Amino acid sequence: MIFDDRACELGEGAFWHPEREQLFWFDILNRRLMSRQGEAVQTWDMPELTSACGWIGRDELLLGSESGLWRFDLVTGARQALAEIEAGDATTRSNDGRADRQGGFWLGTMGKRGGADAGKGAIWRWHRGELRRLFGGLTIPNSICFDRAGRFAHFSDTLTHRIMKVGLDAEGWPLGTPEVFVDLTAEGLLPDGAVIDADGNLWNAQWGAGRVACYGPDGRFLRAVDFDAPQTSCPAFGGAGLDVLFCTSALEDMDAAARRAHPAAGRVFARSGVARGLAEPRVAL
Repeated sequence: MIFDDRACELGEGAFWHPEREQLFWFDILNRRLMSRQGEAVQTWDMPELTSACGWIGRDELLLGSESGLWRFDLVTGARQALAEIEAGDATTRSNDGRADRQGGFWLGTMGKRGGADAGKGAIWRWHRGELRRLFGGLTIPNSICFDRAGRFAHFSDTLTHRIMKVGLDAEGWPLGTPEVFVDLTAEGLLPDGAVIDADGNLWNAQWGAGRVACYGPDGRFLRAVDFDAPQTSCPAFGGAGLDVLFCTSALEDMDAAARRAHPAAGRVFARSGVARGLAEPRVAL
């Protein structure tokens, strides 16, 4: 079913706030943070391209944007800078991001021309005031998510068709060299946003395939949930029991014929009873 009927040019960053019991997401290209509770819809206009968030408190989010990380007050709309990330480079923007189990926040950056900016992207981590560049030479970083115990992280570089896995130390910093977790090359699938459920399975939105696919802890394909929007972009589990699968989508790259064929494209979808998710951890300041 359609959870929210407002079309996004580039819907991304689906996030369920565990204290507010409320879904948030972004329309990156239109510079909007969006949400709804029941019939009440909300929109916050952003001063720059903004794509991902975590929660600091009930009324305060951490936002990842093209210039870095910000504290954002949902009530007043006030922003406070936490860390600059490529703030001096007008050719890059933020993309996928998520809080880890140790209270840190991972954020991917990429060139604003997408695949035309090969190798311009990176993944960064901010933890208790410390910022590190974890992985460079990426093009479109995505699929950032973490297991329940905080022992490992996943990420992808979408155009490589591979989802990676890397171990984490007790503080949440990467250990060793990332290894391939799922290789989608043979299927030609493009991994976008991802989230891990309560059973340790990874759910991955696949851009251009109109679906969110589930992979077991061993990387084996288990099932897929289809949506009537080709550019599925980011999943999140929410609802009172964390048993609703939400997914953002996008109109970007769809011509007029494709938009007519998929009139629900760009909307946020919800599917109940698919699996049970994990509560998103609080970002530790």
